[in-house]
Amino acid sequence: MGTQHGSAERAFGLRPEHGRWGFVVLGLVINLCLGAVYAFSVFKAPLIAHWGISATASGFPFMVFLAMFAVGMAVTGPHIARYGPRRVSLVGGSLVGLGWLLSGFAPNIGVLTLCYGGIAGGGVGVLYGCPIATSTAWFPDRRGLAVGLTVLGFGISPLVTAPIIASLIAAQGVLPTFAILGVAFLVLLALLALPLRFPCPGWVPAGWVPTAKQKARAGIELDRGQMMRTAAFYALWAGFMLGSVVGLMVVSFSKDFGVEVAGASPGLATLAVSLFAVFNGAGRPAFGWLIDRTSPRFAAATSFSLILLAAATLYGWGQGNLAVYLVAFSVLWLNLGGWVAMAPASTAALFGPKHYPRNFALVFSGYGVGAIVGTLLSGAIRDATGSYLPVFLPVMGLAALGIAISLLGLRTRASLAAV
Repeated sequence: MGTQHGSAERAFGLRPEHGRWGFVVLGLVINLCLGAVYAFSVFKAPLIAHWGISATASGFPFMVFLAMFAVGMAVTGPHIARYGPRRVSLVGGSLVGLGWLLSGFAPNIGVLTLCYGGIAGGGVGVLYGCPIATSTAWFPDRRGLAVGLTVLGFGISPLVTAPIIASLIAAQGVLPTFAILGVAFLVLLALLALPLRFPCPGWVPAGWVPTAKQKARAGIELDRGQMMRTAAFYALWAGFMLGSVVGLMVVSFSKDFGVEVAGASPGLATLAVSLFAVFNGAGRPAFGWLIDRTSPRFAAATSFSLILLAAATLYGWGQGNLAVYLVAFSVLWLNLGGWVAMAPASTAALFGPKHYPRNFALVFSGYGVGAIVGTLLSGAIRDATGSYLPVFLPVMGLAALGIAISLLGLRTRASLAAV
């Protein structure tokens, strides 16, 4: 094992003391590839035109992708510690590339849903936790920030991948674009996975002096069974689920709200979504840093408070108001990104890093539930009321519930021991 570690360090320049940020960069680029799913809306109109299907049917691959993303995490999480992030990443990257590649030969939307949603989505679930677990292990001193930067790539991916996808569709057609990207992901993800590894047992950064809060957290090492007997686990799961419901609900109609309610032109609303994606990415390191500086309880309550404020502002003053639309949606996207970083960082902070991959795989199931509920709920409210504005009534309620859950349930070491 030592020889393998040494050869990897020599090949990639990843020295324990000064090169550990290289693992964060690797994770960021991996997530940049995986986050291409957030650009799936670019495929929808071409798929509708290609097969003559409904708008609802064109969204099936995306919805199944998100569900399989969560399933893949739950199934694979326990194996990351056993087999290491490199081997698991190679398996996940192969599934991602294969799913995209096979999608290029799909004869109908059902097969595309199976290949893209099932195979590629499951592959993302297998791979997603590996770079996060790697960053978590290498950064006991700045875990939240490192995890936030690692998952930054997923959030900003549409800024990079959407223009590439649009250009490929225009030049090659919609199905060949899936195949081309499949080959690219097969190669890229395999190369990016090779350097991933955990530090040797007992390793800590040279010269690191833990703070009092970090020392208190260091004494907590709960396995999955012990974690599930704490109130903090259920509070964290519920918080992640609620944050995902709100975030993915809003993501699904951000452009349509701008056009139908705020009065933006289609072109401006499209540009606004690019702006929102920047905030989605920025929320990941920002809230990761906040957890490092404060606590999961404070960060989660802050997030839900911002969501409540943004939702109330949109419901009260969003009609025909472009400024409110741009500011409030930026805040909402910021918090969706924030929860993607807060959930893994909070898992490690509350339950310890030793069993982190296995524990976070269970916590992440909250995202899968939130993705399905959020995607379906916003469409149902729009169909029932004829407007997206009433969506923010349940958003306010969910945010208020999230504040209560965060303050009452996300406790620290003392209350964990008392559960």
